[in-house]
Amino acid sequence: LSQNQFDSLVSLVYNIGAGAFERSTLLRLLNQGDYTGAANQFCLWNKAGGKILPGLIKRRCEETLLFLKEN
Repeated sequence: LSQNQFDSLVSLVYNIGAGAFERSTLLRLLNQGDYTGAANQFCLWNKAGGKILPGLIKRRCEETLLFLKEN
């Protein structure tokens, strides 16, 4: 992982919780080396209490951009 990828994942896990991350498709794809597929998973974590929240959409977009950004 690059530093940017690590930083974006820390932000995601802090927000969704380690348990949810451990069970996620995003982690499975990372472990398979599919970084593009993993990046595409960030945007799916945009709900709280079953509702899509604009703030989470923005946060996930920023995390995805950081994940894909070259160091």
